[in-house]
Amino acid sequence: MRFPLALTVKIASHIVKHKMIKRAPKFAMVLQLEPLHTCNLTCTGCGRIREYSTSLKDMVPLEQCLGAAQDCDAPMVSICGGEPLIYPKIEELVAGLREQGRIIYICTNGVFMRKKMREYFATVYDAANPVHEKRMQKLLDAKLITEKEAEAIRHADAAAKAKVVIKPSKWMYWNVHVDGLEFTHDLIVEREGVFKECVAAIKMAKILGYQTATNTTVYKETDVQELEDMFKFLSSLDVDGHTISPGYDYDAAKKDMVKRLGRDPKEFFLTRDMTRKKFAKIEEWGQLFTIFGTPVYQEFLAGKRELTCTAWAIPTYNVKGWKAPCYLMTDGHYPTYAEMLGKVVWEKYGVVDGVARDPRCEHCMVHCGYDPSGALSDKPRDSWINMKYNFGARPKPFAATPELEKRAYNGVTIGKGHLAEAKAAINPAASARGAFSRKEEEHTHATPAAGGGCGSGDTSQRDDLLAKIKANGSVTSKTE
Repeated sequence: MRFPLALTVKIASHIVKHKMIKRAPKFAMVLQLEPLHTCNLTCTGCGRIREYSTSLKDMVPLEQCLGAAQDCDAPMVSICGGEPLIYPKIEELVAGLREQGRIIYICTNGVFMRKKMREYFATVYDAANPVHEKRMQKLLDAKLITEKEAEAIRHADAAAKAKVVIKPSKWMYWNVHVDGLEFTHDLIVEREGVFKECVAAIKMAKILGYQTATNTTVYKETDVQELEDMFKFLSSLDVDGHTISPGYDYDAAKKDMVKRLGRDPKEFFLTRDMTRKKFAKIEEWGQLFTIFGTPVYQEFLAGKRELTCTAWAIPTYNVKGWKAPCYLMTDGHYPTYAEMLGKVVWEKYGVVDGVARDPRCEHCMVHCGYDPSGALSDKPRDSWINMKYNFGARPKPFAATPELEKRAYNGVTIGKGHLAEAKAAINPAASARGAFSRKEEEHTHATPAAGGGCGSGDTSQRDDLLAKIKANGSVTSKTE
């Protein structure tokens, strides 16, 4: 099967219960749960930091998060944000959602994943178990953990052994943000080295038995061939599935781009026509790779049909309550899911027969509005192709090759990171030695207190370099 049977049956049963038994006109399929909006990255195209600038330090209490899942009773919960692994009670949240029987996706930028997985490994490691030591050796050989970290796992104290951790489960996926290959992804997240960390985290996750997925947003400058190479590379890592969606110019993202970066949003986000051109091969990708998303939604992205927005099926709950009308547009917040369903005039939103009911919806083809439309379609033909897709054979992984890996690591690894021009301006002597001969700076995991490292949140170096770039002419952001 393309997707695990237990998960497929759970979701199908949920649809049957609400559509055929309860006759509910609207119900939740996936809860987008944002326990906080704090993030360690400032990704281009993300408006969260600007939209919730006054509540970045706020967090949804654990019991309130679990209550939101019960309130809407969606079978699947996507824990997002912000960066959810910053949430102090993330382990307890995952455990609580599993006790409720939810399918869980932890949508993460990947920076803190390895730390969380080391903590898990420490709770189960048994020196007498040959499987555990074999996994440890694989992690060491692949340089996914250091000798010091391995020793800490081997000799974990009672407190470390008793810690609540995020365990591998057939009901849980790490859903890692990957917006392209190394150069493009690091450019979009506005920090070099993040792509390498994402790949390392995925490799570690697979060794330890976790399910992994990726989520990708496609923008105007995204190269279609690069997307194929990205899927092939991720397939070679045995990633279990992929979500892909077009970059849409919602208000908060547009404002962030103008005020923080001084860029015209039209240069970055996709129109509806552009989306159809970028996704012309989405159905072919759906056969080659394990794409999460119905074939009906894939037809919509490719411009072969229209769908009506069903944003109520993927509701968002955050520090202010139930966000309406959708994940990307905010006209209000409500205390309960039922109140949001009843009070929002859903007929005011979306695009019908090519006409936008609300001008903000004109170019939106995002999965959180339209993917459930495909799953909930009443047309027999749609039900058949969805079932055929879900129960079909899972595509075979692409073989890992040196050429594929070379195409993947096309940025900072070979000295062509998006800050290369600014670095050359600061250190022309290093630049003169050539991009391929420069010694790469050692990657560390220094804490914020130590003044840097992955996830430190310290953007001073980047901001300084960007200021120099702006002063001397901008570096092109096109994919090479």
